[in-house]
Amino acid sequence: MLQDSFNRIHDYLRISLTDVCNFRCQYCIPNEEAQFMPSSHLMQLNEIESIATQFVNLGIKKIRLTGGEPLARKDAADIILALSKLPVKLTLTTNGSRIHQFIDVFKAAKIRSINVSLDTLDAAKFNQITKRDLFTQVLNNIKLLINEGFHVKLNMVVMRSFNDNEILNFIDWTKNLPIHVRFIEFMPFTGNQWDNEKVFTFQEILTLASSKYQYAKLREEPNETAKSFQVNGYQGTFAVISTMTAPFCNTCNRLRLTADGKMKNCLFSNGEIDILNAHRNGANILPLIQQSLANKALALGGQFEGDYHQVDPHAITNRSMIKIGG
Repeated sequence: MLQDSFNRIHDYLRISLTDVCNFRCQYCIPNEEAQFMPSSHLMQLNEIESIATQFVNLGIKKIRLTGGEPLARKDAADIILALSKLPVKLTLTTNGSRIHQFIDVFKAAKIRSINVSLDTLDAAKFNQITKRDLFTQVLNNIKLLINEGFHVKLNMVVMRSFNDNEILNFIDWTKNLPIHVRFIEFMPFTGNQWDNEKVFTFQEILTLASSKYQYAKLREEPNETAKSFQVNGYQGTFAVISTMTAPFCNTCNRLRLTADGKMKNCLFSNGEIDILNAHRNGANILPLIQQSLANKALALGGQFEGDYHQVDPHAITNRSMIKIGG
């Protein structure tokens, strides 16, 4: 059992497969000419399988594959199929551009839930955010997932004066489709030009929703990060991940492995423990996992707390989002 010093049980592991992505979203990749890690620095297929197995033996029940864009990795299908043999709930987060190439792999791996990152329903703005003309392809792939019976969650990072005017459009989308939209408060990471004025808050989202809809709060699952709601009579739902204004750290059950095999005990932790090189050297990684867990702060990696208006992004020591894994 993986338990930290605050008695939180950890049974959810997020594994980044790569820091490569075919999009160039500013809040994730600081610049178009970003340098990515060489393949030799990444966890290889057999290493991912071995390390994941050891985590599962310690009590991990759910694994999410992230990136970068996890489906950009050449052996992504092999990794997905290998991990599907473990006794865990396997899922992934993707930008949606390559789903059509992997739909049969998802089925073979018995993946039933997919998270798709989508910050706008406007094609021109999509191109502005991602620097790629793939909006129609992503939309078609979302529809493909729905038609194939997958549970589809859409992750939208809300940024004031940029896409907050689309919140109601996203909620409208849940009327006739079983889509589960999750509005994410804008979070500070290295190089993503975070500013507290860009944070569109949980309460502001609900106030805006209330101006048009009657909705009900849904029951939250244990360790849930999203506060979920459903408009009366709608097929889908909407939710808010309120990291900046109403953190959910008290019930955190998540651990992370970066693509280069570093263990992070929190998305915002400034400390990392090298699991991969220890594994390559034949060392027992259990003490390292336990050490990382013991170092876990009570909230937000111990780097900031309280009023998000007082957060200094330059004082936060971390990687860029793409180097951590979404």
